[in-house]
Amino acid sequence: MLRKFALSILLLLAAVLGYSYLSAIGLLGSHQEPGSAHPKGLPAAVVAEQTAVRQEAATSLGMDSSQQILFGDFHVHTTFSSDAYVASLPIAGGEGSHPPADACDYARYCSALDFWSINDHAVSLDQRRWREIKDSIRQCNAVADSDNPDVVAFLGYEWTQANAFDAKRHYGHKNVIFKHTDEERVARRPIFADIETGIAAFNLPLTARMLLPLARWKDRTAYHDWSRYITEMEDQAPCPDGVHSAKLSDDCKEGAATPTQLFRKLEEQGHDTIVIPHGNAWGFYTPAGTAWDEQLKGPMQNEKYQYLAEVFSGHGNNEEYRPWRPVNYDENSKAICPPETADYLPVCVQAGRIIKQRCLEAGDSEEECVAREKTAQQHAAESIWPLHTVGLSASDDWLDAGQCKDCFMPAYTYRPMSSLQYALAIGNFDDPQRVRRFRFGMMAASDNHTARPGTGYKESQRLHNIEGFGLPDPAIRKMVAAQMPPAEPFSRAVPNKDLSDAMASYAHGERAASYFITGGLIAVHAENRNREGIWNAVAAKQTYATSGDRILLWFDLLNADGDKTAPMGSELAMGENPRFRATAIGAFKQNPGCPAHSLGALGEQRLQRLCYGECYNPSDQRKRITRLEVIRIRPQLTEEEPVDGLIEDSWRTFDCPDTPEGCSVEFEDPDFVRDGRESLYYVRAIEEASDAINGNPAGCEYNAQGQCTTARHCPKLPSVVDPEDDCLSPVEERAWSSPIFIDYAEPARSAPWRPGEGPLQEGISTADID
Repeated sequence: MLRKFALSILLLLAAVLGYSYLSAIGLLGSHQEPGSAHPKGLPAAVVAEQTAVRQEAATSLGMDSSQQILFGDFHVHTTFSSDAYVASLPIAGGEGSHPPADACDYARYCSALDFWSINDHAVSLDQRRWREIKDSIRQCNAVADSDNPDVVAFLGYEWTQANAFDAKRHYGHKNVIFKHTDEERVARRPIFADIETGIAAFNLPLTARMLLPLARWKDRTAYHDWSRYITEMEDQAPCPDGVHSAKLSDDCKEGAATPTQLFRKLEEQGHDTIVIPHGNAWGFYTPAGTAWDEQLKGPMQNEKYQYLAEVFSGHGNNEEYRPWRPVNYDENSKAICPPETADYLPVCVQAGRIIKQRCLEAGDSEEECVAREKTAQQHAAESIWPLHTVGLSASDDWLDAGQCKDCFMPAYTYRPMSSLQYALAIGNFDDPQRVRRFRFGMMAASDNHTARPGTGYKESQRLHNIEGFGLPDPAIRKMVAAQMPPAEPFSRAVPNKDLSDAMASYAHGERAASYFITGGLIAVHAENRNREGIWNAVAAKQTYATSGDRILLWFDLLNADGDKTAPMGSELAMGENPRFRATAIGAFKQNPGCPAHSLGALGEQRLQRLCYGECYNPSDQRKRITRLEVIRIRPQLTEEEPVDGLIEDSWRTFDCPDTPEGCSVEFEDPDFVRDGRESLYYVRAIEEASDAINGNPAGCEYNAQGQCTTARHCPKLPSVVDPEDDCLSPVEERAWSSPIFIDYAEPARSAPWRPGEGPLQEGISTADID
């Protein structure tokens, strides 16, 4: 009897082990399908009305209404991306799969965009998924009128690179977007940056994948499917190095370790493509010393492909430069913790304070605790995971450390030398005959990971409309906390050896969730609303960015060649003081719910699943533009010239009338001819304050000296923050024009850039063009 019982136990254990193993290697799971988008486009009358409203606004402000302003999102992930898939799982409080077809329906019926692109992480895409994405994008476009489409869907992917250990080899993330969608004019495969980090960062060991379905039995199907996804992602081997892109087989994953390699491969493929860097100032994985300078050297920058940059997204604002540094370095490249200033609290300084307070509470002497404070500062300064150096801590313990206090909705743990203003101010002087510069146009995006393009139309549904990560199950949170170092009165060194350190990244990620927002949009001034019109506007940098609101913005040079005008994005040379006009009108305030055509097409249940019953649904009332700010940047003349004095933000500020009818100003730069140096100008149109999710991410209360004394972060954790609390705070939504770039030239050499000529090659002055 005992033998039978023992045998039964052994058989049961074998069955459980066999089940767990089969689950972990993906044999019990199903492939994630791309879904099917709704088979009909928007009614022509809806598109016509939308166009007419924007043209009427342009006419009312005296602007040219022959061009259309169109809004889009050039940065959208679905659960075909590995990080998005993990966030969709029950263990992360996710809502399940959102494949490419969901993004199409959302863009058309929820956010009412004019265009969007899919940008799943290349490292996550095997040949089957890439084929399914292409087919899904084609299906999305097939239901639209090709001449006057309601929505244009673009094909793309994300090249996702990170090197948290070496600032000079960290290049960040870039979206690759194709003009066309037919098979002959798109890539046979996407190009990834780092296959090991890309997979490992969102994987679990085999043993963990075996245990998870048993631990959460009711959700076992979700974990079976996830294991299948991981197995599929791991099955395809990298392509061999040194082989021309067109000669590679279809059964491998193509990689490019640097921007130089990425641009070379895109050139080999020969398609119409744009590369858009994004999230550069987001410090989650960006080393403290990272700067744009490295990417302005030689073939690391290719202006044929990379001429727009993402200034704002759901990961925050990357625009503004500041002179402080997160970490300083001595002559031997050793990290040194900088002191706190009135406008910046370094993370390493706060790490020291946390340890000192614990030390004093433990009854140790002041002298001993000060010594431990200094050690803790050094440990945090040296680590890519500074929060982990103090052991278990709460997000609120860190106050607003690492943040730009006076920036608009800044990216988490801000990196000022990776800001867009810094990029526009620097030069590369390796070639004595020609200074090289970034001449980026402006765009913004959502960087959404739940197939929701353009989420910024309403500030609601925080848990669904922003990114971030959390473990809502208290039992799981307790288990994770038990794996972390305890909250002891001394710090520890955390070796910089693994970017995917699960415990360290979790502590970092939970706090970072408070800094995610609904994201922005790209706007274009286009001749028409079809694919060709949108792409031509992008190529000419006739683009601007918004923080989510559909602000209408114009920015023109009035004396490009006598009395001719040149629009935002222009590059030209002049021998007289430039005169400009900036004009803006605020976005429409929103009505609750969804318009009738969205409900009629998708139905209440589908709309609830996609956008929780809240669509872009404009009223007839607009928000007021309160002011127009002009930023002037006069790029470096020498490598040694400090950047700090070259960025004038704001150079000019114009208050607007207290009406919702818009605002228009004209102004001149009286210093241009006198100083005789290259300058660039762009405009921010600022709206009246309105509530936004995570508008005050740290939830700080400040003392008279401007220091954060208490914090209330807003992580995606129902056990910490009420799920119904959208963590709203007032912010001033805004739009950023693309710059107008002006070289100084003698009057006889003046030569304006002309619309339709496309972006100039970096280092080429329009003074050289007839």
